[in-house]
Amino acid sequence: MARRKNSNPDEYQTHVGATRQYMRDIILGVNDGLVSTFLLVSGVVGGGLTTTQVLLTGISGALAGMISMAIGEYLATKSQEEVFEAEMELEAEHLIYHRQREKDQLADMLGAMGLEGDDLATVVDIIDSNDTAMLNMQGALEFGIVDSERRSPFAAAFASGFLFLAGALPSIIPFAILESTSAALIVAAVLSGIGLFTVGALKTVSTKKSPILSGAENLGMGLLGGVLAYFVGVLFESSIPS
Repeated sequence: MARRKNSNPDEYQTHVGATRQYMRDIILGVNDGLVSTFLLVSGVVGGGLTTTQVLLTGISGALAGMISMAIGEYLATKSQEEVFEAEMELEAEHLIYHRQREKDQLADMLGAMGLEGDDLATVVDIIDSNDTAMLNMQGALEFGIVDSERRSPFAAAFASGFLFLAGALPSIIPFAILESTSAALIVAAVLSGIGLFTVGALKTVSTKKSPILSGAENLGMGLLGGVLAYFVGVLFESSIPS
């Protein structure tokens, strides 16, 4: 069994816990809000829009992104949960009418995990002796379904949508305060950069990677996209007759 580097064998480190299954929604929501909104305002500033026009564009993009992310994540998570439920219903039916086949399948899966011989046969017989244990084990090994890891569609939607809006604010607020689009874009870049670095660093609480490298990676990709979006706007403004 592989050990994590720099682990202290005398210290019991707890797992992430109940938020683990929503980590994707949390990171995706806030990061997408930070990146996509900054790219949006960068592009329209490069295209020559006024501060008011940029502000309206940013607000519209943030609200559209929030609603789209929330609805999309709700439907995707709900669909996935419905698929899981259908699979488990079919599995329960298999355990009634095709028990030996399911038992052999369990033996194959546990054997692939390292159990063999009498130990394998004993474990399979023990699990097979309890219908609930058999169903839960098949669900976990065959479909990756564990009750503690199931995701609520409402919680996933809220995490993605609300955090998208939160991530969009650093790119919008400067245009509500400053009159110069250039100055507002610089402030938006700084605020968004801080946000991107922070998100990249904070996710290492779960991943146990280097917060500096993770933050810098997230920051670099976001700002590179912003520069690209700005020059696309400049190219558009210079090549399209007004």
